[in-house]
Amino acid sequence: MTAYIFRRLLLVIPTLWAIITINFFVIQVAPGGPVEQAVARLEGHSSGIMERFTGGGKEVQSAEPGDQSSGYRGSRGLDPEVVEAIRKQFGFDKPLLERYLDMLKNYATFNFGESLFKGGNVIDLIIERLPVSISLGLWSTLIIYIISIPLGIAKAIKHGSRFDIWSSALIIIGYAIPGFLFAILLIIVFSSGNYFSWFPLRGLVSSDFAQMTWYQQVADYFWHMTLPILAMVVGGFATLTMLTKNSFLDEINKQYIVTARAKGLDERSILYRHAFRNAMLIIIAGFPSAFISIFFTGAMLIEVMFSLEGIGLLGFESTIQRDYPVVFSSLYIMTLLGLLLNIISDLTYTLVDPRIDFEGR
Repeated sequence: MTAYIFRRLLLVIPTLWAIITINFFVIQVAPGGPVEQAVARLEGHSSGIMERFTGGGKEVQSAEPGDQSSGYRGSRGLDPEVVEAIRKQFGFDKPLLERYLDMLKNYATFNFGESLFKGGNVIDLIIERLPVSISLGLWSTLIIYIISIPLGIAKAIKHGSRFDIWSSALIIIGYAIPGFLFAILLIIVFSSGNYFSWFPLRGLVSSDFAQMTWYQQVADYFWHMTLPILAMVVGGFATLTMLTKNSFLDEINKQYIVTARAKGLDERSILYRHAFRNAMLIIIAGFPSAFISIFFTGAMLIEVMFSLEGIGLLGFESTIQRDYPVVFSSLYIMTLLGLLLNIISDLTYTLVDPRIDFEGR
């Protein structure tokens, strides 16, 4: 198993390199890069901001209306020296290949640089946003698993009954409701004051969180997390519940279960000592990848609606602003975590069922 893990870890390097490389060159051709963003901001603000790029004391001369010598659309009202200073500040005075090689070298040592527009170190920005994303991803995944697995087993045992039919109908309805739409409903009913004001509208914790006792802090944290988590989990039951049901149905109809029943074993023992372990193999082993998918892909709209400063919102804002250091570092970290969790997922298979031997393959 050690050799298998080592090979998988080695494969992380070329996979990560390929993903980062493709995204780097694709985003370079996207219009409205950071230089254009900065030029647009300068043209819309006072000359005091422009002094930041001109050294503070130099008088800025406007270019002629038809001058496009800077090479940037929207920069016709600025001195070309100002535009060149902006390009140098963002590192765009270097050739594309040199910027790419610098990025690879820095990311190999986890040096993600500074944000172009938000200010501060990129890794500090990401760490600052992690509690929100981890909270949403972890609790949503746990709740979905805790409810879906028993529900799927119950549906398999009572396959074709009224309970199975009605629960399937409710699950499909929940799956059809977008999370953001359900979030709007929760806000209107429980936070707006039109009906109830039971839960806060924004933030991960209250403003006086630091002055609370530890148990008050725990209660305050879950008070703020209740509605966002509910909005995220409402549509997450369908796939896992039906996967659990079908996996369990397939298992309890196999020959070894029929043989166990013929021997007179207790039905509960047959279901939960024999069928459960094999049926849950794919469900339990898929937990790491399920967590990473909810952690990174399902939270952005929820973060926006509940004013939660998480990784999803940070990535969206950075993409709109073309804040390349934040965009690429977020992608780098997400990809690395995803690849490592895939390895953990494989290891989970062997823990759930020791008969599985990846080394033998």
